[in-house]
Amino acid sequence: MIDPYSILGISRDASDEEVKKAYRKMSRKYHPDANIDNPNKEQAEEKFKQVQQAYEQI
Repeated sequence: MIDPYSILGISRDASDEEVKKAYRKMSRKYHPDANIDNPNKEQAEEKFKQVQQAYEQI
């Protein structure tokens, strides 16, 4: 499994608030509803799932 901190783009000593902020930013960017017209829709959806899993692990 890929390091959840690297998926969210944060350091291992990030505060809870930093983790939450990074998660929200990445979720908005890769959310399926935000990528409806994106030709790389499948990759964005997969990245969204990775972001969710990383947040749950942390």
